[in-house]
Amino acid sequence: MKVTRFRPTTDPQSDLLKGRRIVLRPLVTEDFAQWSEVRNANKEWLTKWEPSKPSGAPDVTNDKIAFSSRCNARDRERHLGSGYGFGIFVDEEFSGEINISSIQRGPFQNCYVGYWIDHRKAGQGYTPEALVILLKFAFEILKLHRVQVAIIPRNTASRRVAEKLNLRNEGVAEKYLEINGKWEDHIRFAITSEEWEACGDSLQADWIC
Repeated sequence: MKVTRFRPTTDPQSDLLKGRRIVLRPLVTEDFAQWSEVRNANKEWLTKWEPSKPSGAPDVTNDKIAFSSRCNARDRERHLGSGYGFGIFVDEEFSGEINISSIQRGPFQNCYVGYWIDHRKAGQGYTPEALVILLKFAFEILKLHRVQVAIIPRNTASRRVAEKLNLRNEGVAEKYLEINGKWEDHIRFAITSEEWEACGDSLQADWIC
């Protein structure tokens, strides 16, 4: 898999990561129509797993200007090296998102990953493939030491992604995040660069090569 170094850009083809069946790239304003359709089609599927929207916040799902501002914020994060957001594209169709956030350097060298997929494409292995692509990027390009994924215990679909890749289960963090108006426990999964060195080739062979 060819992985390119990332830089702020408005050209969606210059900052992409390719897998076996999918492409990851930053979202741009021109993706709004597809993004809005998918988000609206998945409202019930996704809302129960996401933080509450701040009161008075613009409706990013249906407001192109707000969506453009969201894309610009992701560009700034890439420029600062604090986060990397990607759309998941299947056959050039927007199908979900996967994001690296809260990158911490110094002695921690850690980040968090979150993801979601269009329910109409769920269960086909696209999300595990996307996560393996992102792990390669995190460890081999960003040179991070640790990647974490936090998942609500009853979110069995998201848990299956982490479990398929044999990410280490570090236990339950109680009342970890506010989700849809309620403080929710989360299972914390993690993988380190040492573990990636040991299993990365096998994961890539299984999912992206």
